Amino acid sequence: MANGLFAARRNKNVRKKMRYKSKDYVLRLKRRTEKKDLLEGAPMGRAIVLQKVGIESKQPNSAIRKCVRVQIIKNGKLATAFLPGDGALNYVDEHDEVTIEGIHGPRSRSMGDIPGVRFKVSAVNGTPLKLLVLGKVQKQMR
Repeated sequence: MANGLFAARRNKNVRKKMRYKSKDYVLRLKRRTEKKDLLEGAPMGRAIVLQKVGIESKQPNSAIRKCVRVQIIKNGKLATAFLPGDGALNYVDEHDEVTIEGIHGPRSRSMGDIPGVRFKVSAVNGTPLKLLVLGKVQKQMR
């Protein structure tokens, strides 16, 4: 960076060029995340449960993470969503309507040791999954 009285314009132009070396900036400029996002930029989305699946965690962990295959209502795309909480799989049945949200991995990718899972279930039939797991409420029937 140049220092001095008349260096502002040059520093500004150098900084503008260097922004293209940042992967985050380029992806944001091309709106790549909005294009590839299954929820189309929305923070949450409603989906229908198609089947329950167990996904093996990555090394060095050894567990079967409970997930569900869902079909997003607004665009019909398929996704896999993680069920957080101990025994959460017991409260979700096929053909239930669930609310899914991002699992908040780096650059909206998968989180931790669950490979290929980018979403988590936050509510089942309008009832928060956390309250179902804690036993504070009963699941609503649609």
